[in-house]
Amino acid sequence: MVAKKTKKKAMKVKKKKQVKRARIRAQKPKTAEKNANKSELGITVKKDKDFSEWYTQIIQKAELTEYSPVSGCMVIRPYAYSVWEAVQEFMDKEIKKMGIQNAYFPLFIPESLLKKEQEHVEGFTPEVAWVTEHGTTKFEERLAIRPTSETIMYASYKKWIRSYKDLPLRLNQWCNVVRWEFKHPIPFLRTREFLWQEGHTAFATQKEAEKEVLDILNLYARVFEELYAIPVLKGRKTDSEKFAGAVYTDSVEILMPNGKGIQGGTSHFLGQNFSKAFDISFLDKKGNKQFVWQNSWGLSTRTIGIMIAVHGDNKGLVMPPRIAPIHAVIIPIIFSNKPTVNKKILELAKKIKKELKTVRVELDDRQDYSPGFKFNYWELKGVPLRIEIGPKDMDKQQVVLVRRDTGVKEAVPIKGLVVKVIKILADIQDNIYNKAKKFLNKNIVKVNSMPDFKKVVKKGKIAFAPWCNTAECEERINDKTGAKSLNIPFKQPAIKGKCFCNCGKKAEKMIYFARSY
Repeated sequence: MVAKKTKKKAMKVKKKKQVKRARIRAQKPKTAEKNANKSELGITVKKDKDFSEWYTQIIQKAELTEYSPVSGCMVIRPYAYSVWEAVQEFMDKEIKKMGIQNAYFPLFIPESLLKKEQEHVEGFTPEVAWVTEHGTTKFEERLAIRPTSETIMYASYKKWIRSYKDLPLRLNQWCNVVRWEFKHPIPFLRTREFLWQEGHTAFATQKEAEKEVLDILNLYARVFEELYAIPVLKGRKTDSEKFAGAVYTDSVEILMPNGKGIQGGTSHFLGQNFSKAFDISFLDKKGNKQFVWQNSWGLSTRTIGIMIAVHGDNKGLVMPPRIAPIHAVIIPIIFSNKPTVNKKILELAKKIKKELKTVRVELDDRQDYSPGFKFNYWELKGVPLRIEIGPKDMDKQQVVLVRRDTGVKEAVPIKGLVVKVIKILADIQDNIYNKAKKFLNKNIVKVNSMPDFKKVVKKGKIAFAPWCNTAECEERINDKTGAKSLNIPFKQPAIKGKCFCNCGKKAEKMIYFARSY
C-alpha cells in the first residue's frame, strides 16, 4: 500500500516537471524572436535616469511615431492616431452640446491679412513658414502656412456678421498648423507641424464671451483628467505669457516626470482686439453699431506626448483605459507537444473575445512568438489588461487577469468575466489618475524667498510663490533661474508680505513657476 502511494507521488512529481519543461519551451524565443535584435524588444534605459532617451525609445518601440525627412515633423502611426481619435470623439460631442459647429478654413494666409492685427503678427513672426512661389513663378504676395487661424477666419466673419441676429457665431476646426520653432523639436511635445482643434467664436456681449472662456478651459481639464487620467493646474497666464493679441489667456498646466511644466491647452479671451482690426461689427437691437467680443481656444496632439511621459514606466507605455486603442489582450498559453489541447485553448480564447464585445480586445494567436515575448510586447504598448489562458485555466474554466498598472495577477472564472473586466478597467483608470495626482501634489512647494525658490526649481518641482505681478520681476526670475511662470490659479489664498524675488514690492498674486517646455 505504501509502495503504491510512493509510486503515485513520484508519477505526480514527474508530471509536474514535464509541464514545467513544456512551459519553459513555450516561453523560449522562437524563430521570429531570434531574428529580432534584443535591444529592439524593450526599453533599455530607466525613465528616472535618462528621461530624454527613455521617451525617444518608447515613442518608436511602442509604434507611436516615426521621424520624418523634414526636421521637426513626425509621422503619427495608427496606434497613436487612434488616441487622438478618442479625444476628437469626446471633444466633438461636448462642443456640439454647447452649440459649436465644425468648419474648415484654408491652410494659406495672405501676408496682408496676417498683418491686420499687429500684436498678433509680432507674436508669431519668428514661427511663420512662408510660401513664396509656385513652379518658377514668384507670388506677388507671400502666403503664410497657418500658424493659427484667427486672421484667415475673421476675414469671413466680417462678411457673415451683420446683425445681432447673426450672433453668437461659434465655429471649430480640426486641422494641422505649422510653427517653425527654432527650439529642439520633440515628437508630440514640440513639433513644427502638429494636429489640433481651434475654436473661434464671436458674441454680442463681453459676459457671454468670458463665460465661454472658462467653459472651454473646464472642458480641457476634463480631457486630461477624465480621458488621459492626468491632473492639471487651472489658471491665468501672465501678460508676458499670454497669447499674442489676447486680452488674457487661461490655461491648464501639467508637471512632467522630468520636473518640467508643460502647457496642456489654452482658452483665450480676445476681447475686441481682432474685431476692431477686421471691422467685425453688427447692429444691435437699437440699430447701433457694435464690435463683437471674441474668443479662440486650442488643444493639440501634444496631449499624447504628455500622456506618454506622465504614465509610462520602464516597461513601456501605460495607457489609460478610456483612450487606450486596445483595452485587453488575450494570450493563449500553448505548448508545442499538445496540438489537441492547443486547439481547444484557441477556441476558448476566440469565444471569450466574442463575449468581450463591450471592450476593445485583441487576441494574440501568433504561432511564431512565445507567450513571454507577447507579454513584453503588449506591456510595451501599454495595454491595460492581459488575459492569459492555459491548459489548467481551461480545465478550471478560468482565466488569469494581469493589470498593466500594478502587475497584479488574479485568477477569475470565465462566467461573469465581462463584468469583472469592465470593473478592473475602471479601477485602472482611477488608480493611474490618483498616482499622477499624488505625484503632482508632492511636487508643489510653497516658497517665500529666492534661495528657497532656486532649491525647489533645481529639484524639478513647481514653486508656488507670492509675486508682485510685474513683467520686470518675471523676466528677472527667468534670467536668474531658468524657470518660467506656468499660471496664476483662480482660487487665491490671502496674501501677506513682499514678492519672493526680493524686488521690494508687495506681493499681489500666488503663482506657479517651474522650468518648462
